[in-house]
Amino acid sequence: MSKVYFADIRARGEGSSKIKKIKKLFDKAQFGDLITEGDLTGIKIHFGEEGNDGYLNPVFARQVVDKIKENKGNPFVVDTNTLYSGMRHNSVDHHRIANLHGFNFSVLDAPVIIADGLKSQNFLEVEVNGKHFQSVKIASDIENTDSMIVMSHFKGHEMAGFGGSIKNIAMGCAPAAGKKDQHNVEILSDNNTCIACGKCAEVCPESAIVVEDFAVIDPQKCIGCGECITACPVDAIGMDWDSGIAPFMERMTEYAYGAVKNKKDKVGYINFLLNITPECDCAPFSDAPLVPDIGILASKDPVALDKASYDLVNKQHGFKHSYLKDNYESGQDKFKGARDHTQGTVQLNYGKELGLGSTEYELIEV
Repeated sequence: MSKVYFADIRARGEGSSKIKKIKKLFDKAQFGDLITEGDLTGIKIHFGEEGNDGYLNPVFARQVVDKIKENKGNPFVVDTNTLYSGMRHNSVDHHRIANLHGFNFSVLDAPVIIADGLKSQNFLEVEVNGKHFQSVKIASDIENTDSMIVMSHFKGHEMAGFGGSIKNIAMGCAPAAGKKDQHNVEILSDNNTCIACGKCAEVCPESAIVVEDFAVIDPQKCIGCGECITACPVDAIGMDWDSGIAPFMERMTEYAYGAVKNKKDKVGYINFLLNITPECDCAPFSDAPLVPDIGILASKDPVALDKASYDLVNKQHGFKHSYLKDNYESGQDKFKGARDHTQGTVQLNYGKELGLGSTEYELIEV
């Protein structure tokens, strides 16, 4: 049974601020033991897409920087370029949006490194011998880190159901080619629902969509990134959820396993159950949260951490005036309430099967 440490959201004084809680969780989870003197220690975080304001506060990352230095590590803050179009598609624009969102040296006291190079071409193959991949593509500067702290905004996701530590290291540690490997799904458009607004074509990075009376997706050009699904205002675009979602989740989990396989006992994970929005921070907007803010969790086990986060979210009463369509009551699956087609727990169960972590956990309040 893995240990998961939990600090709730309440604060009635300086000693109970989120800042202090992050540092306390770092110590309680014994993350200092992960760091050897002189380690190049990456802090894996998402900088947020342009227009999004749900990403983690860079001041939170600064607390982890300070703790790594206290433990004689050499920290840097890291992410990889995206498969889709936007401000994170190449390292130049990615640095620009990171800086605009406050991830700069004056706040972090550590450099920002885009781990897969200028145009997402720098990666190494890591053997996983999984159901879908014999090896996975991991960004070079992540594979070469000595140790890592993964900071994840726990929230909903169109295809994954929810995104926490597992998704952060799976998609977030892969170059564009690795992200394409994971998606690899056929995107479909419902002509009867489509209103021909063209928003899907605007966000498509491969110009795979032509809109006349309705959206037509060219399967030869489509890379399965799913941006059109998020952009569609009437849910006219999707995939064969019954047959496609579980393999997608398994591919994602094999990438997560590969991202940390060669860092055994050198990775710590922190999940932030704050502003729990229905979409990933890759979206160029942030919708209203599904449930109230809950707190911050830390563990050396990403599967246990995500399972505990998932359970805590589902214990909440959902907000009526949110993206939730059902499952408002405590104990009901909020991510299914937002999108009934999702199968988010596949990543937990398959992660356990791969040896990434355990679904059994002890929740310890700090």
